[in-house]
Amino acid sequence: MSINHKTLLDQARVEIEELTPVDAMARLGRDDTLFVDLRDWLEIERDGAVPGAFHMPRGNLEFWIDPTSPYHKPIFASGKRFVFYCSAGWRSALSAQTAQKMGLNPVCHIAGGFGAWREAGGPVESAAARKTREAKEKAP
Repeated sequence: MSINHKTLLDQARVEIEELTPVDAMARLGRDDTLFVDLRDWLEIERDGAVPGAFHMPRGNLEFWIDPTSPYHKPIFASGKRFVFYCSAGWRSALSAQTAQKMGLNPVCHIAGGFGAWREAGGPVESAAARKTREAKEKAP
C-alpha cells in the first residue's frame, strides 16, 4: 500500500517540532542556533534567505548530516539547535523528521517555510548580500 505526500507530511508533523515564524525570529542571531536553508540556489537567488542561514540543498541532507559519510559537514556536529526551512514548509518538515531519525538533535522547522517567514515580517538577506558575507567568512 502506498501513501501520498499529505500523509507523509502529517506523519512528520506529529514527530517534529514546528516553530511559528515569530518563534523562529526569536532564535535568529543566537550563537546556539543555526538556520538551515533547504531550498535550491534558484529560490535563494529569486527570494533571498534568512540572514546568516547555512545552505544545504535537500538532496545533500543525509550525506552531510551523517558523521560516517565522506561528505559529512562538521557544522552538523556542532551541538547547535538546527532550524530547517524551505519555501512552504513541506521539504523542511520531512527533512526535520529524517534528521531526527539520523540522530541530529535538536532540530525543528519553520511552519509555512520562508514564505510564512516573509509574511510575518522576518528579515531577508538578498542573494548578493549573502554572497558578500560568505566571501568575507572564507577570507583569511
